[in-house]
Amino acid sequence: MSLESRSDDGVPELTARVVRAAFPRGTLAIRVREVLGPVFRDDDFAVAFPRQGRPAISPGALALVSVLQYAEGLSDRQAADQVRARMDWKFLLGLELDDPGFGFTVLGDFRTRLLAHGLEERVLDVVLSRLSDAGLLRAGGRQRTDSTQVLAAVRTLNRMEFVGETLRAALEALAAAAPDWLTPLIDASWVDRYGAKVDNYRFPKGDNARLEWAEQVGRDRFALLDAIDDAFAPAWLGEIPSVGILRRAWSEQCHRDAEGVRWREGKDLPPARERLSSPYDTDAHYGIKRGSGWCGYKVHLSETCEPQAPHLITNVETTNATVNDTEVTATVHQRMAVRELAPAEHVVDSGYITAAHILAARQDHDIDLIGPVGLDTHHGGRDPQAPDLTQTAFTTDWEAKKVTCPQGATSISWSQQRKASGTPLVRVHFALADCAPCPLRPRCTRAANGKWGRSLTLLPQDQQQILEQRRAEQQTDAWKERYDARAGVEGTISQAVRRTRLRRTPYRGQGKTHLANVLSATALNIIRADAWLNGTPLGTTRASHLARLTLTA
Repeated sequence: MSLESRSDDGVPELTARVVRAAFPRGTLAIRVREVLGPVFRDDDFAVAFPRQGRPAISPGALALVSVLQYAEGLSDRQAADQVRARMDWKFLLGLELDDPGFGFTVLGDFRTRLLAHGLEERVLDVVLSRLSDAGLLRAGGRQRTDSTQVLAAVRTLNRMEFVGETLRAALEALAAAAPDWLTPLIDASWVDRYGAKVDNYRFPKGDNARLEWAEQVGRDRFALLDAIDDAFAPAWLGEIPSVGILRRAWSEQCHRDAEGVRWREGKDLPPARERLSSPYDTDAHYGIKRGSGWCGYKVHLSETCEPQAPHLITNVETTNATVNDTEVTATVHQRMAVRELAPAEHVVDSGYITAAHILAARQDHDIDLIGPVGLDTHHGGRDPQAPDLTQTAFTTDWEAKKVTCPQGATSISWSQQRKASGTPLVRVHFALADCAPCPLRPRCTRAANGKWGRSLTLLPQDQQQILEQRRAEQQTDAWKERYDARAGVEGTISQAVRRTRLRRTPYRGQGKTHLANVLSATALNIIRADAWLNGTPLGTTRASHLARLTLTA
């Protein structure tokens, strides 16, 4: 299928006349065409189409339909029907009223081409460029970022369900691909165990019976893989995707030794980020945020938040569910810089911010990263009437590599170390002879008598200084007022969930899920730009009736 760019000569005269008569007040599609024009050009997606072959349906039109599809919550079939049936969509696409449209499968093929050529971001990039040209978006100002969970299009499985369903998926694939090879290898008991979906409700009752069932599944798995690895077996059997998943899943969950099949437990298991959670979506992982667990992904949305401009989404990041927010901060800033939409202030919650991030954002992108850093805390003192002695009570001489405590004692040890994550830090120790008789000891440390007295953990000098500065700033009313801007991003996530069903992906795989998230964000930008041009006021942060009361102290 080759690309033959169509020339957009504007909306056909008959289409324009009929649509304006039918919709004198306009619709979303009509206003988008009037303000942003055709939005997408075929050349925006030229790399995804070869130069020779049957002419393709306009990729610019398919991109626009894909965005409208998410704006109105339509399936592929429904979106294709709207192109044939709705006059305002024909107006937006620049089509004649009698244009027959296209088959709904073309939309899926278009998404596949975007993924195959790394064009997931192109739809959002083009719309942001059009909005910038229209004067609705600019660099600088303030932006804010937050994340929410995205449920995978697969079941959340417990461990026994997972291992059983992984084996069943491999058997299903082998039964379809090599029935003559598989039939003599198994008997009717295999059909009893794996013929139907493996479900917790079908497991035998009792811990011993379940353990016996799990061990039987382990023996079946090793018997199957031994047969696949046999020299007389067809070599291509091992290349079946579900067989590869089975091999990986069982190496993660159990191992076989002279005593038989044994389950991996505790630290013998790979971390959740490296461990499969479903045989049907190898990119989905099980994550937990604020006590809520889910199998799938996490999406990070960044948006502008100037009071006198529409709030538009400038960046979308999709990760698996185990990735912490702090790991995404640098990537978000880099994406903003590439789009030439880096803000002057970036407001985030505590999950995205560290002292290193504050410095990197300022030095690399001239961004002031605003968010609450960790407080200077210490364990509870033994004297409830006296406050604890935190790091701020100590004086650090970075050149001399010495720290002085409030009583005048000087540290005797200064060592450069690193966390397991690689983060550099400084460990400082005081002599036990100075700390043991100290009158401030109850407020300072609970360390048992040993080699050292009080110890401190410091970040590198530039990070430690910015951390102390931010800890002081965030106690002021001025800082709190600046940080209030972050609250509105919750409304954006709510709108995305309600309007585009952001929190549940219909696709399997992180690539497809990210493309769906990008289309959702692009659809919200179209909706918000239209609302702004219509004079619809920005939403305000909600407050309960109780919070609105004016009460005396």
